[in-house]
Amino acid sequence: MKKSLIGIFVLGATGIACAQSSLTIFGVVDASVSHYASKSEDGNSATLASPFYVNQGSVTVSRNALANSAYNNSRLGFRGTEDLGGGLAAGFWLESPITNDDGATGLSTFSRRSTVSLMGGFGEIRLGRDFAPTFWNDTVYDPFGAVGVGANLISSASLFNPTGGAGGFGGNANYLRVSNAIGYFLPPALGGFYGQFMYALHENNAYDPGTATPPGVNPVTGQVNAGAVASTRAGRYVGGRIGYANGPLDVALSYGSSTVGDNYFAGTTDDVNTANLGASYDFGILKLFGELSRVRSTRDYAVAPLFRLPDTDVNGYLIGATVPVGPGLVRASFSRVKYDLNSAATTFSPPVPDPKASKFSLSYVHNLSKRTALYATVARISNQNGAALTVGGPAFISTGVFTPKTSTGYDFGIRHAF
Repeated sequence: MKKSLIGIFVLGATGIACAQSSLTIFGVVDASVSHYASKSEDGNSATLASPFYVNQGSVTVSRNALANSAYNNSRLGFRGTEDLGGGLAAGFWLESPITNDDGATGLSTFSRRSTVSLMGGFGEIRLGRDFAPTFWNDTVYDPFGAVGVGANLISSASLFNPTGGAGGFGGNANYLRVSNAIGYFLPPALGGFYGQFMYALHENNAYDPGTATPPGVNPVTGQVNAGAVASTRAGRYVGGRIGYANGPLDVALSYGSSTVGDNYFAGTTDDVNTANLGASYDFGILKLFGELSRVRSTRDYAVAPLFRLPDTDVNGYLIGATVPVGPGLVRASFSRVKYDLNSAATTFSPPVPDPKASKFSLSYVHNLSKRTALYATVARISNQNGAALTVGGPAFISTGVFTPKTSTGYDFGIRHAF
């Protein structure tokens, strides 16, 4: 149950009462029985002539789990505001992830959001860890909210590398949330227009002259790594989102650039740049969603080399819909991504085919009340040319002759919000 203390806010043990203040405790507990299966296949043809070869068929790795956050992310949070007078207000928001399936994660961190704000007629200035502006289009215009086995394939491609490795596409750790951020939000009374802008400090040391930049240090062993250079810019994020919402229409455009690595002596800076456009339109009996996205991993050089490493892009789109059915809601989406490796043919070999994947998701949510819902979701991903995106759970077996192919999964669960 939501608990609000309005009119008085107790400050520690001082007993000072502040009028026009509020404190709210809120959260979500979401649990599901989930299944994930990742199937790899041997794409080589069997031969009877020399060299003799027998096709190895397929291999599947699967997992059953009592999971969390398959419809809404489980969380526990505290937020509050204080009226400062003269149209000004101060606020805070602390939100922690919860793994209610095992109870291992709770209030140990506020990694979902930890911000303090100053609000007024000018808008809002927000400081701390918050969602990246470019992530909002991936979740707002996805019928599944980028959560569970049905989540937008664009978000999956942004969170993982083409081969399924962790660390974010291009090593981008700022896809979902950004730390050390300074954000500005436009005021709400702008005739339907809204927007936000964000700059995140990298908090690395700067050296003057640059030749004083020391070698990098292995974060695990603490030993100096002669092959690396201490980062001076990695972690910086600059981005924004501007949109228009009026009646049934909502449309927004966002762009962000995240610095993921740099090397002073090599004169290089690595960035992941994200641009996306999303829209939704509510017809009453049907709400349509759509998104176009382009993410590019680039390397800039202080002095252009004779041979540049190719940039890597991932382009994607989503179309989806929700249909109210009595107390319930049907959700469906189709999404597709393609990695452009920008590889060229050589004298000895043809160009490497670009990895690509498509996903279909279907779900039904049955609302037992405003705060409690039952849900069921199924989804399937088809990978081609080495793409290894999954609906969740275990990674593909991709050793030897096996190539990632399909990933399927389901969630059956209950969500309670308070």
